[in-house]
Amino acid sequence: MELSVLNIAGQETGRKVELNDAIFGIEPNEHAIYLDVKQFLANNRQGTHKSKQRNEISGSTRKLKKQKGTGGARAGGIKNPLFRGGGRVFGPVPRDYSFKLNKKLKRLARKSALSVKAASNAVTIVEDLNFEAPKTKQMIQLFNNLKLDNRNILLVTNDMNNNVLLSARNLQYVDVMRVSDLATYNIMRAKSLVFVESSVQGLNEMFNLNEE
Repeated sequence: MELSVLNIAGQETGRKVELNDAIFGIEPNEHAIYLDVKQFLANNRQGTHKSKQRNEISGSTRKLKKQKGTGGARAGGIKNPLFRGGGRVFGPVPRDYSFKLNKKLKRLARKSALSVKAASNAVTIVEDLNFEAPKTKQMIQLFNNLKLDNRNILLVTNDMNNNVLLSARNLQYVDVMRVSDLATYNIMRAKSLVFVESSVQGLNEMFNLNEE
C-alpha cells in the first residue's frame, strides 16, 4: 500500500510512502486484539477497592436479643451483614488485575490493529512537523487542512517533539505518541491515525522489518 505524503497545508508533496504489508496488510486476528486491549485496561486498574468485612466494623459484639421467643428472626451482634451499617459479605479487597501476554501475541495484536485501520482508510501520512513554538491554533489548523473531524485523532511521531506535544496538549480529542509507545488500545481507540513521514521508518524498525 502506498500513501501520498501531505504537507501541513493538506496538499500532496509529490512523495509517497510505502506501508509494509507485513504490518498494514495482514489478516487481523480479532482475538489477539481483544486480549491485548483487555490486558492494557487491566494493567491500568489501581485495584485499591475495599469494603469492610464483619470483623473490621466498629461496634459491640453483644447479642441484640435472646435467641428464641421473640417471634422474629435470630440476631447476633450489630455488625451482622444483615443490618444497616454492618459488615459486607464477600466485598471487594485490594488486588492486582494485571496478567501476562506473550510478546509474539502482542506484536500480532498491534499489526492486526494497524491493518484494521489501514483497511478502513483511517491512516494519513504527513510531513515531519517542526513547530517553532507551541501553538494550539497551528495544531487545529493542521487537522482542519487534513480534513479530519475532531474525534479521537492519534498523531504518531518518531521522536517526541516538545513543541508538537505542547501544541496538542489542550486538545481533548488528540493524542500524541511515539512509535515505540504505540499500544493496541491506542490504535483501536483512535478514529484517525496520522503518521509523520519519519515515523513509518521507525515502525519498520520496531517490528524488525528492515532486514527482511
